Amino acid sequence: MGSFSMWHWLIVLVIVLLLFGRGKIPELMGDVAKGIKSFKKGMNDEDAPEASSTTTTGKTVDHKADETK
Repeated sequence: MGSFSMWHWLIVLVIVLLLFGRGKIPELMGDVAKGIKSFKKGMNDEDAPEASSTTTTGKTVDHKADETK
């Protein structure tokens, strides 16, 4: 009762194919893959400005707080 038999999965597959059609499922999976690639590219683009915070000579500038005397 807790697990699905082969007949259950076959019926679910037939219903999915009837709802979406044969050509629609690969399109959906392609759209999901494009979305994942765009997300990863966006995450990498956010990290890029942090790496470009160095000066043109390639050295970083350290900032020290002003000391009071």
